[in-house]
Formats: sequence, structure tokens, C-alpha cells
Amino acid sequence: MRKQWLLVAPLVGAVGVGVTVGVGTDKLLGAADAVAKQDVKPAVTLPITRVVLFNSGVGYFSRSGEVVDDARVDLTFPEQDINDLLKSMVLEDFNNGRIAAVSYDSREPISRTLSSFAINLNNNPTFAGIVSQMRGERIEVVMTPGATNQPGKLSGVIVGVEPQKEAKGNTTVDVEVLNMWCAEGLRSVKLTEIQQLKFSNPVIESEFRRALDVLALSHDSLKKAVSLHFAGDGKRKVQVGYVIEAPIWKTSYRLVMAEKEKPYLQGWALVENPTDEDWAGVKMALISGRPISFRMDLYNPLYINRPTVEPELFASLRPVTYRGGFKGDEKQNAVALESLQKAMPMGGGKPAAAGFGGRGAGGGPGMPAPAAPEAAALRLADASDHEQYEARKKHAADVGRELGNRLATGSVGNAATAGALGDFFQYTIDHPVSLARQKSAMLPIVGKEIEGQRVSIYNVNVQKTHPLLGLKFKNTSGAHLNQGPITVFEGSVYAGDTRVLDVQPNEERLVSYAIDLGTEVDPQNTPGSQKITSVKAVRGIVTTHTKLTEEKKYRIINRSQTDRTLLIEHANRTNQQFKLVDTEKPMEDTPDLYRFQTAVKAGETKSFTVKEERDIATTITLTNSAEGQIRYFISLSEASPALKQKLKDALELKGTWDVTQRELSQVVADLNRLNADQDRIRKNLRETPKEAEVYQTYLKKLSDQEKEIDGLTTKQKKLMGDEFTARKKFDDYLANISD
Repeated sequence: MRKQWLLVAPLVGAVGVGVTVGVGTDKLLGAADAVAKQDVKPAVTLPITRVVLFNSGVGYFSRSGEVVDDARVDLTFPEQDINDLLKSMVLEDFNNGRIAAVSYDSREPISRTLSSFAINLNNNPTFAGIVSQMRGERIEVVMTPGATNQPGKLSGVIVGVEPQKEAKGNTTVDVEVLNMWCAEGLRSVKLTEIQQLKFSNPVIESEFRRALDVLALSHDSLKKAVSLHFAGDGKRKVQVGYVIEAPIWKTSYRLVMAEKEKPYLQGWALVENPTDEDWAGVKMALISGRPISFRMDLYNPLYINRPTVEPELFASLRPVTYRGGFKGDEKQNAVALESLQKAMPMGGGKPAAAGFGGRGAGGGPGMPAPAAPEAAALRLADASDHEQYEARKKHAADVGRELGNRLATGSVGNAATAGALGDFFQYTIDHPVSLARQKSAMLPIVGKEIEGQRVSIYNVNVQKTHPLLGLKFKNTSGAHLNQGPITVFEGSVYAGDTRVLDVQPNEERLVSYAIDLGTEVDPQNTPGSQKITSVKAVRGIVTTHTKLTEEKKYRIINRSQTDRTLLIEHANRTNQQFKLVDTEKPMEDTPDLYRFQTAVKAGETKSFTVKEERDIATTITLTNSAEGQIRYFISLSEASPALKQKLKDALELKGTWDVTQRELSQVVADLNRLNADQDRIRKNLRETPKEAEVYQTYLKKLSDQEKEIDGLTTKQKKLMGDEFTARKKFDDYLANISD
């Protein structure tokens, strides 16, 4: 079976906005058949035959059915779904059919859409109002059997509708009369006596029907109409598919556990039909995956700003005038006249005027006389019309051929075949599904025994005293398990609820559903210990490595009558550089947790210890003020003998520097003492008479102190230089200590 399919880019802006036809003319009658063929009778609405739901908020819907010859299928969608429809619609026409066009409602007001038709149905027009709009159109009228002085059928052209007075008893009433131009002349017909009126122009019939369709579809202002035009011969199958917004499908599970039997897992899918259409016997598939889906505004007209560009040579297009000279050149004038004569039409070399060429109204030598001006103009007009008609016809054929090439996508492979789902998992419902509009349903999708082991799961952050009863199971159902709630039954008794995230086939997962009151756990943190493991110096930077050890002890008691398999969840601190030491290998590790498994018999008490350690590196830069740090590193047994010796040598250099510092400090203190004493002596001299004996004593003491100050100042300068040298030598030595 051959089919043509089309990834749709809709072509028409609004359903029902076709060719607007004015008063009938002979030129329009030639295109009437083509327009009528496009305006085919709508086929039965294609029912939904396939539904594919995803976990990303969209669903794929497929409609299929049979059409005969050229057909139109009308569908309605909520306005918010139109963008998704334009983005994803795929059409298929089998048995040599083809997709003619897809048209959809615009966002224009209904009044504007109706006014675009040849017959304007705005404001609820009357019979007379509709007929009055079609003045000049040919019609066929069937009269009522009781019409007086009128034949049974009339055909003619509408002239107009006028009101007339008619006597009725003792009063007169207004009646509306249709004036028609018939074969026998002008005839007036009362509108009340008309039983049937039909327009002879098929274009007008089409316009009327389209306007009525728009009115019918406008009753629900939140819905938009989409019309699919199929072209072909005979009965054949057509199909349309599209992706629109839909509720995600959900899952819920039942887990039945019994002694000495494998756990049984039953899964149900919860689906909703939020549409206004019943699903009757549809093929349904549920995709466990989240394809990327987005919205894009394709429905609203989008415009962009375009720059306005002035022609660069606009000024040069204006004619320039020049004044002539005062003296004429007879030779140049003769040449110009001869050129003008050669350029004259009809080839005569001279104008065809009596008294100028000697031949009256005739042409030049050897040329026939021209025809009358009216006949020549008529022939030119006919030729021009014919050429324009041929040019338009060729242009239309070229455009049609280009459009045909652009839409011929039959060579493109079908990418939606079964199994081309990548990493997704598909649940195909093995029976047709019927679901009424705005209803939901539960459909069974999983029913398998799975591998599982009963466990008790302890996590101090979940329940400090008791672990949780749970199950460590392996997904041996062969299906991807969607996230959802699980109701657990022990035999036929409700045991608790739990929840599971997405589980891939053959993946292991834990679930917990109740508190294990028969088991108690007491977590105890022991004091950590630190031990320096190495000391290393590189260019004055000493790095100390310390091993930090932490232990956590879990005391466990099983007071129940059955043995327990306990899973202890312990924080995984690998990102903090902790590693397990002297501890059993965990049964499982996650980015956040270690899971240790230990068996606890009925009535047994035991302990489980988790020991972790990590290395801490501390770096210290040796400076001239770090004598205490130097002595600390010398005292460490982890420091190498070579490093200790270098640190001792550094302390000797520090001792030399310290001696120089002490001597310099003493000199500075002596200078300060002498300066203070001199201030006292000078004060006494100011208050003591010069004739006094003590005055001379003060002068002699002041002189002796000046000599002593000079000596101390010289010594201070030397000690300052020695101190700087000793300090620099010590600093340089520290900066180059390595082992």
C-alpha cells in the first residue's frame, strides 16, 4: 500500500476564508468549478485511534479513518493547543492520495471573518437582507403551490428587494418583493411565496456554506477549527497525528509478601482523558521517559522591524535643465532634424500628415496604410490580455510545481516506527481502551514476581531508636518501574505504604514501609584521636601531616522472635576525605550513604563499629618570631634528625641575634637615661645663680655626660648594623631550611 505523508506547515490563515466573490461575472464562472471542488463536503470527523502518553506533560494522539475522493476533515481544538498542533502535526494519505492543504481559524473577531465572505452573515441578516447582498447574481426559485399568477419555478437575475403596500381587509400591510430579470422580462415575486431559492453560481454556494461553517464553529469561543484537505480518487485511508499538552500518566503499585514465597509486584497506570471527546477502542501506549518538550508561538502573527533605505542615487534621478547659447549652428540643427525623422514610427521617415510627405495619411514608401486607430487599439488590447493570461497561467504552474517539490516528503523515512524509542521504555496496552471524556482510568501494566530480601533499615536521622522494616528487591519484572507509591501487604493484611523512584530493569532498590519495633539500635560516638605522621620542611615552610581517626559504634539488640538482616546507613564523607579503615566493606554505597549489612539473630545483642580516618595537612611558615614553633618541631619525634639539626642551627643564629638585640636595647636605655638627666641639669642651671659654687658643678657634669652620650651614640650605630646583619642571616637561613 502506497502512502504519502506530510510534516505539516499549514498554508491557509483561517477556515472559511476562501475567495471573496462580488457580483457574479462571466470571468468568475470559469473558476467556479475549481472553487467548488476545493469546498468539498466535510467528511465524518476522524476518531482518535491511538494515544501515546509521556511523563513530560504531552501526549501523542493519532486519528484515522476513510475518505472518498476529495474530502475535508474538520477538527476542533482548544486555543492553547494550536501552537503545539502547528509544531507537531503529521498527515498521511494512503493509496496515491495527497495532502492538499491545512487551514485553521485565525484570531480575528468572528465579525471580521464573516465580513470577508461574499455573503455577510453579521448581525443576523433576514431573508431579504441576504438576497439584497446578491444583486446581479443568477438564482433559481421554487414557488409555493398557492402562489398567485406565478409559475412553479423561476430562474433569473436578482435586481433587488423592495417593500410594497398590500391591501389586507380594511388595512394595508408592508410586504417584501423580490424583483428578478427573467427571460420574459422583469418579474416581481413576494418573498413569502418563495419556497426555495438557490444560487446558480457555485462560488456563491461555496461562500454561503463556508460562512455558515464559521458561524457553527464560533459557538464555542474557546475552540478553534482546523480543516484538513485531502485530494485523491476513490475510498482510501487517511491519518493525522499530533503532540499536544496532556496530563502525565502516573503509577501506583501493590507489593504482596508472604513467607517462603517471592514478593509479587502489581503495577497500575493512572491515565486521564481531559478532552471533550470519548476514546472508543483506542490503541494506547505509555512511555516511561521524559522527552524534551517546549512551547513556541506559531499561532500569532509575528513581525520584525525593517529599516527604511533611501535610494542612494535619488537626487540624480531629477532632470537637469540647461540654457542654450545665443548663436545657433545650422549644420548641427540639420543633423538633429534628420535624426528626429529617422526616429519617427511607421518607418516613413516623415510624419504622416497631409502637405508634409505627399502621401496623405499613408505610410512611407513600400509600407501599407495603417488601420483605423480604434481597430489597432482593440487588436493590441486583445493581444495584451492574451499574453497576460498566458503569463499568469505559466506563473501559477511554476508556483504550483515549486510548492509540490517542497512538500513532497515521501522519500523521508518514517522515524516513528515501533522500537525507535532510544532509552525510553514503552508500555503497550494489549487491548483497546475506551474512556469517556473528562474521565480517568486505572490500567494494569505490571504483574510479576520479583526477587527480594526482607531487611531492617536503620538511619539515625530517620528514626533514632528503631530501624524500619523494608525490602531489598531487584527489578526482575523486565519493565521500567515509574516512580510512584507502593502499598505493601503481608499476605492479605495491609502492612504499610512506601514510595519508590524510577527503577531500571535489573536494578536493585530499597523500600521501607513500617517501624521495626522488635529491634533497637543505640548509636555511640567515641572520642576521636589525632596522630602526627610526618613533618616536612621545604624552603622555610614546614608541613605537618596529622591522621584524624573517628569511630562510631552501633549497639544492636533484637528482641523479636525472628532473625533480622540489619542495614545500617552511615554518612558517606568521602568528599571530606574520610576513608573506611578496619571496617567491613559496605554492602552498598551511594553519594550520601554507606549501607552496612549485618545479621542479628533473635534475642541477640551485638555491636557494629564504623571506623574512619583522614589526613590533615598543616603548613607553617618559619619566621624570625617563631622560636616557640621551632622548638616545637624539634621536640617532635616524627621530625627527621637532619631537620632537627637545621632547626637547632637556626636557634644558634637566633641566639646571636638575641645577644645583639639585648646590647642594643641596653645602649638605647642608657641614652634615654642620660637625656633625661641632662634635662634635669639644664633646668637647675636656669634657676641657679652663676656665682654659686654648685653652678660650676652642674656645668662639669653636663660636659661629662655629653662625652658619654657621644660614645653611646657611636656604639648604638655599630650595634644597629650588627643587629640588622644577624637578623638577615637568621631570616635567610629560615627561608632556605629543607630536609
